[in-house]
Amino acid sequence: MTAKTLQDLFIHALSDVYSAEKQLTKALPKMARASSNPDLAAAFQTHLEETQGQIERIDQVVEKEGLKLKRIKCAAMEGLVEEGQEIVDEIEKGPVRDAGLIGAAQKVEHYEIATYGTLCALAKHLGFTVSAKLLHDTLLEEKATDEKLSKFAQQDVNLAAKAASK
Repeated sequence: MTAKTLQDLFIHALSDVYSAEKQLTKALPKMARASSNPDLAAAFQTHLEETQGQIERIDQVVEKEGLKLKRIKCAAMEGLVEEGQEIVDEIEKGPVRDAGLIGAAQKVEHYEIATYGTLCALAKHLGFTVSAKLLHDTLLEEKATDEKLSKFAQQDVNLAAKAASK
């Protein structure tokens, strides 16, 4: 990456998260199918719809600011998706796998929260007021998803996984 200006850095980060979100649209349906908990599967499907809306917001930012995204692949998301796939491949379908899927999904959310937080700050410094609001809306969705996943883990899935481990 060669970034000489704050705007270059913003474009790179936006391009990277665009790739991340695209990869996630392929991973979320697999995670939903791999879950044995219907509520967790539904949460993955709901987040898929949110992710598609987040991609649309990135498109709006690009259009509003007259930017051109770079064609890059987000290596971080590629690794996180691979970790999630390892859970599916190595753990039998059931509550223990569901607990692992929640952990994998939360790693994704934490990566996205960090990325969108950075993008919001950069957009504000660049004077991209409308874009900063769009990116902040996505940041709030990512934080809400992380909270939902924590509740699933604490109130249901981890208890079921513990019971299944006896």
